[in-house]
Amino acid sequence: MEVAGLKLVLSHVTAGYPRWSLAADCVFLPGIHLVSGDVGSGKSTLALMMAGLRTPESGTVIREGISQVMLSFQFPEFHVTGLTVAEECRSWGLLSDEIIRSAGIDVTGETPALSLSRGELKRLHLACVLARNYDLLLLDEPFSSLDCAEKEKICRKISSRSSGITVIFTHEQSVFPHVDHIWEILEGRLVDCGNMPGAIEHWQHAPALVKKLTLAGRTPHELTPEGIREAACRTQE
Repeated sequence: MEVAGLKLVLSHVTAGYPRWSLAADCVFLPGIHLVSGDVGSGKSTLALMMAGLRTPESGTVIREGISQVMLSFQFPEFHVTGLTVAEECRSWGLLSDEIIRSAGIDVTGETPALSLSRGELKRLHLACVLARNYDLLLLDEPFSSLDCAEKEKICRKISSRSSGITVIFTHEQSVFPHVDHIWEILEGRLVDCGNMPGAIEHWQHAPALVKKLTLAGRTPHELTPEGIREAACRTQE
């Protein structure tokens, strides 16, 4: 998946409030990265700094070879600029019929965008985001407001990204896409767990089932539903 020249560097970056702080000193290369952490640990703040929408209190964020950046916020209504679904799709340079079909929602182009439920709007928004290519795609809690079937659908779309740097910020514990590298925020610091599958052994926020399989000598090679099922059925290594 690596594209020559693409690199996101967080050099001695810090951010914080009076009773909260976050520090990161790391490099993100092309691939799909998972950043996990508790609610309020700083995932959204980290995403904002990576996107250039928040200036670190110290340190530097360097985007080498990165010209197209997209930060998808947790709440899809933050992105809405069109009065209707069709206008919203056009604001992304996309055709509403294709996006409605991709999102799998029962609306028309003339449906008021903000009349959609949170889940429908999230599906519409993600369909728009994932229809475009970006050098750096930052997805803040992309699975919120979605049921299990829709989470799996979105995971398949994320997994199909074949270029660029994709960073998923989530406290999700059930459904994941293909992941190349795992990070987590612990005690105010971004920790590098490493590449998959070895990263799982160092991942403190790993789901209970993943931890159980790993302790049994059946570390999943993939975090996808298929990868978890394969590990559960695998003869002990």
